[in-house]
Amino acid sequence: MTTPDGATIGYQTVGCGPPVIVIPGVLSMAANYERLADALAATFTVHTIERRGHGRSSPQTRDYCVATECMDVSALREKTQSSYVFGHSYGGLIALETARNNRLLKKIVVYEPGVSVNGSMPITWRINYEKLLAQNRPLDAFVAFSAAVGPTRAQNTPRWLMKLLLPLIMNRQDLRLKLGLLENNLREHQQIANLNNTYQNYAEVSADTLLLWGGKSDLSWVAPAIEKLSATLPSAQVKQFPRLNHFGPDQTGPREVAQAVRDHFAS
Repeated sequence: MTTPDGATIGYQTVGCGPPVIVIPGVLSMAANYERLADALAATFTVHTIERRGHGRSSPQTRDYCVATECMDVSALREKTQSSYVFGHSYGGLIALETARNNRLLKKIVVYEPGVSVNGSMPITWRINYEKLLAQNRPLDAFVAFSAAVGPTRAQNTPRWLMKLLLPLIMNRQDLRLKLGLLENNLREHQQIANLNNTYQNYAEVSADTLLLWGGKSDLSWVAPAIEKLSATLPSAQVKQFPRLNHFGPDQTGPREVAQAVRDHFAS
């Protein structure tokens, strides 16, 4: 797909039925959501976008911003005629931003959208992170990022130990993928920080919205985001998955999440 500014955006399509767009989060690609897409494929035609800087899509440029992501999603929406969107984490933030004053989107589902409330998603880790990337130490940068914004267990793990364990506990290909996306990760988190405390803007979302979150996320910013969004969105329902963490859609519970998505879009 070619966007209005001439960029090339890839996407993966599976299934049959009404079209749905899936927007991945940070450090992820369309392939990470294949199980979610497959679980929806019997009911919907699922188009998982490959965001800029990911896969074969055009790279992120210096003027990259959330508005660029929204333009890409809107271009895919026009191409596929979808009125349903699902977004995870940063992809959830993009979904909410795209849905503002957009009556072409009828229903959206977001799982733990990356919405910062009162600085709940700071970017104070940026300076050290950039320094490590400049020194060509991507694994150290990934460890520094995880220790700064990850769950309590990651924050409490000594960095030397985390650096030792990550290559052992993570799939080698997945780790290589994430290390290759670290520059994008910085730009995307800067966008989250730039939108801190702008959640009031989502009063402009007319789409019926389902807010999903995991009871085992252990991320301090999730609960405040869900609380503010549920009070701000004109039409919002909230569902918690007690056994899932932040990675429910792509790792720990794609079928459970898909069922909630299916129910919302089919209702």
